[in-house]
Amino acid sequence: MVAKLYSHQEEALGLLQSGKVLVGGVGSGKSRVGASWALSQADESKIVVITTARKRDSLEWEGEFAVFGADLNKLTIDSWNNIRKYQSLCDHVFIFDEQRVVGSGAWVKSFLKIVKHNQWILLSATPGDVWLDYVPLFIANGYYKNRTEFIERHVVWDRFAKYPKVKMYRDQGLLEARRRKILIPMPAERHTRRNRSYILMSYDRKMYETIAKKRRDPETGLPFRNAAGVCYGLRKCVNSDRSRVDHIRLVAHKRKKLIVFYNFDYERDILLELQDEFNVAEWNGHNHQPIPTTDSWVYLVQYTAGAEGWNCVETDTIVFYSLNYSWKITEQAEGRIDRINTPFTDLHYFYFFSESGIDSAIRKAVQEKGVFNERIFAHNL
Repeated sequence: MVAKLYSHQEEALGLLQSGKVLVGGVGSGKSRVGASWALSQADESKIVVITTARKRDSLEWEGEFAVFGADLNKLTIDSWNNIRKYQSLCDHVFIFDEQRVVGSGAWVKSFLKIVKHNQWILLSATPGDVWLDYVPLFIANGYYKNRTEFIERHVVWDRFAKYPKVKMYRDQGLLEARRRKILIPMPAERHTRRNRSYILMSYDRKMYETIAKKRRDPETGLPFRNAAGVCYGLRKCVNSDRSRVDHIRLVAHKRKKLIVFYNFDYERDILLELQDEFNVAEWNGHNHQPIPTTDSWVYLVQYTAGAEGWNCVETDTIVFYSLNYSWKITEQAEGRIDRINTPFTDLHYFYFFSESGIDSAIRKAVQEKGVFNERIFAHNL
């Protein structure tokens, strides 16, 4: 039986063509639309999906193609880490899953070589935060020859900044018009409601003030070398407080199944104490364990390793043990349980934060859909 698309997916599919970016919120069903489009353009043997390593290994994309009766043995599904292998292909159809073509690194260079001789689309919930993020997509669509041309035409640098900083962009009307031509929005009517609770945690105020004033690591006594070190020290002081793991125990007893997002290895060490009381599994740079199938569990996920590229419809609860610097990553993390096929209507998100200056600044940046800047924060301490 061939899968039937929802109305919002059908509408987006009708607008898709090579060179476009399908933009839909996490869990809106972009992958299924992408698979349908690719199969309408080429035989399975000519289809290449570039995705996250986790999605490749979980066979999630095979599932999207299988509902259309595709021959899965003919498909090529690989991770962004291996994109260079496909630079020489011609006359294929590429699906680029998740926005990775930002900046001017190796992945961007491979992407720009591939799109010259192949059909392609990109799937993303958040294609870009600033105009420079769109440069590779603009180049791929023929609007600019290279990054240098874009910068010369549109970027005004701040001459007084201590580091390269954009002061303003010229001719933003043209940029907006070109972005509209590339993006295919796919708004989805959701049956879910996101309920966010912000839980105030305690912290060692005296130690925090000492670190901020002396700018030294309290464990080694050595001075921090840069702004990143100062922020790391302040966050470790705040995030190591016992109130956080103690509150997770309370949530776990009540909610039974929950995902916990965290940032640092020292946080993981604290969270692993939960193993004495709960069935704990984890996804991070140390372990790639599946979500448990028991009646109750705690699934620990490090932001960098698992904010995107996987789904879970077995729980309605996520705890954010510590805040992430980026609104985009936070949105991706929330979306792991907000899927079209989730059986839950009410989804629960518990954000742990303190009244410390650094938590307040991070929370403000995320709520304003931005990114926390360590250098500016440390300078203003």
